[in-house]
Amino acid sequence: MRDELGAQGTFVAMNNTVSQSVPHLHAHVVPRTKGDGLRGFFWPRVRYADGEAARYAEELRAALS
Repeated sequence: MRDELGAQGTFVAMNNTVSQSVPHLHAHVVPRTKGDGLRGFFWPRVRYADGEAARYAEELRAALS
């Protein structure tokens, strides 16, 4: 994430059961940059621009291959 997305660091969190309609365990891996607005576990929620999520996914797939 640091190299491909230009992140300065990474926030990792795991969640199970709470606020879920079907209990399961999942992890959040969030790229971080200074001034990104993350406060505790809450960050500003914004919609991706058209094609932005797909571009990020492709960049991460390429980095993992």
